[in-house]
Amino acid sequence: MRALGLLSALALLAAAGQATAAESGQSLFSANCEACHQADGKGIAGAFPPLAANPLVLGDPEPLALVILDGRGGMPTFKSELNDEQLAAVASFIRSSWGNKAPAVVPGFVGELRAKLAKEPPINPLQMH
Repeated sequence: MRALGLLSALALLAAAGQATAAESGQSLFSANCEACHQADGKGIAGAFPPLAANPLVLGDPEPLALVILDGRGGMPTFKSELNDEQLAAVASFIRSSWGNKAPAVVPGFVGELRAKLAKEPPINPLQMH
């Protein structure tokens, strides 16, 4: 009986951790992204792209993580503001909100990508003159 109680407690803690991660991604999005991409993920036509049903969001997670890390166009870079866990949480929130159904992004993936960028930064044609 005692083992069953321990298993139940562990299950509750795991569920609470998942809820906290989802809330963290949502709160990070609200604080850093919502003003431009909007609470409904539809963006602002002609200024900020929608995240809902966006192929960049739904496909391979690397392009989305790169955009969050290094920015794009008028979007700021978040590589100094968000750690790997925070970036994974906000990317996962974006990939699973507004009807999006893409797998979560894990912090280890973000860490590997960050290390790769430190060695070979991507060439951004918008910044070349």
